[in-house]
Amino acid sequence: MHAVIRHYHFDPKDSKEIAEKLTNGFMPIMKNAKGFVRYYWLDNGKGEGASFSLFGSREEAEASVPLAVEWVHENFTASQIMKQKPEVIEGTVVAHD
Repeated sequence: MHAVIRHYHFDPKDSKEIAEKLTNGFMPIMKNAKGFVRYYWLDNGKGEGASFSLFGSREEAEASVPLAVEWVHENFTASQIMKQKPEVIEGTVVAHD
């Protein structure tokens, strides 16, 4: 499995709207992506959030990126989701239960 974590900065007042859009719009799209396993969004309530995506392989995770980019551009203004480019950590899952 391959995991991707993205760390975002945004205005805390947008937290609820971001979570609703992700839950109702983005997650259903990702569920149909090849190799999709799981998606999680966390919000610290202070203008920082992180997404955790899990796919069967690195290639499948990379293939989902254009879907995500298109969806974000159609559903958020730049100021709502990003105050800066997200930090990205990704790699092979080597331990899990």
